[in-house]
Amino acid sequence: MNLYRLLRERQEAGRPVTVALIGAGKYGTMFLAQARTTPGMQIVAVVDLDVTRAARQLAACHWPAEQTAARSCEDAIRTSRTYLTDNADAVIRAGGIEVIIEATGDPRTGIRLALAAIAAGKHVVMVNVEADVVAGPLLARKAAQAGVVYSLAYGDQPAIVCEHVDWARACGFRVVAAGKGTRYLPRFHQSTPDTVFDNLPGLIEIEDRSSINPKMFNSFVDGTKSAIEMTAIANATGLKAQTQGLVFPPASRFELADVLRPKDEGGSLEFAGVTECVSSLTRDGSSIPHNLAHGTFVVVEAAEDSAYTRECFREYHMLPDASGRYAALYRPIHFSGLELGISAAWAALLGQPTGAPSCFSADVAATAKRDLKVGETLDGEGGYCVWGRHLPADLSLDEGYLPLGLAHQVRLIRDVPMGAGVRWDDVAFAAGDPVVALRREMEAAFDPRRA
Repeated sequence: MNLYRLLRERQEAGRPVTVALIGAGKYGTMFLAQARTTPGMQIVAVVDLDVTRAARQLAACHWPAEQTAARSCEDAIRTSRTYLTDNADAVIRAGGIEVIIEATGDPRTGIRLALAAIAAGKHVVMVNVEADVVAGPLLARKAAQAGVVYSLAYGDQPAIVCEHVDWARACGFRVVAAGKGTRYLPRFHQSTPDTVFDNLPGLIEIEDRSSINPKMFNSFVDGTKSAIEMTAIANATGLKAQTQGLVFPPASRFELADVLRPKDEGGSLEFAGVTECVSSLTRDGSSIPHNLAHGTFVVVEAAEDSAYTRECFREYHMLPDASGRYAALYRPIHFSGLELGISAAWAALLGQPTGAPSCFSADVAATAKRDLKVGETLDGEGGYCVWGRHLPADLSLDEGYLPLGLAHQVRLIRDVPMGAGVRWDDVAFAAGDPVVALRREMEAAFDPRRA
């Protein structure tokens, strides 16, 4: 509640929070639209492989052309302007920048740049959840050891849900389930970039199809993005994945406490204390009124001996279930990249993350969309070959499943039938692959089977 005051103090002192954004896609551009009007925050640099596109994105969100005329990071800081470049490494090494926002969406790139930023003594806000679920717990540990913050990105659903969970626990509630709403049908797991536009309506309304990357948007449809986000939440909060992964039970925002309770209480959950997504569609494809397709939620339980609390659930219409034992809090929407500045401010001004991984509770396993054959090259998130399944980390380790974030541009050396998890032994990696080595280091350091 003090962020605005602290930002104003930095502005009045002539020391704005200095930020560099890497990746000027949709999410990054949404952040830039608000950073332009946020007091006490300066965007020193915007990095993108296509600098011309980055300039167009800035113009689209009303940045004056003269604002982006800086010739270097040093010149940007001196003149209070912004430097456009394609050289992320040089920006990370530059002095005077407090926060690096990694928004490329590529797991390998994200891990490499996060490590570089930590080594340079800069806070990291990881929009790149794909990278976080590959090695986030280890990256967060390395950041803490270096005295900097590693944070999930506020405005993205994982950080919002982490806030829900923290609120519930700080209030003394037991968290039964936490997660988000989405648009889901079982057949969506086979969605590809060729069929994604058949499945997008009702989830995201896109007028100009040429303005988006079908492969990236397909990951929202085929279940992969949900798995990634629920895994990030589990690893930041200690909540668990269910044995079979996400069930996506249909539910309206007013039915959360009835649907998201354990099966022995009449709900859909394998057990309490899990991450889950609710579908805005019934299994026949009908839309559910008052659904939560873009929202987030937490379902809580009153203490067993607290009849008074349960009565309060009823009196104050706290969306209780039929028994009165459970209640739900939801947020109907999230503002996505428009809220991202909160994370940069928390890191620089408070030295705290807006959610950060602390354990290896869940994983995202690459799962075959169709029968895959020896010699094929996997094409990663949102593609034609695999989707991501949210699973308990110990199960993923026991089965030797390949993390979804590493299932890109690797060749199969074994057939994998449709619906089966791809295993490490099914693919060939280059010897000495540094990201594979880091992932293996993370698995060893945070192996949940030792707990």
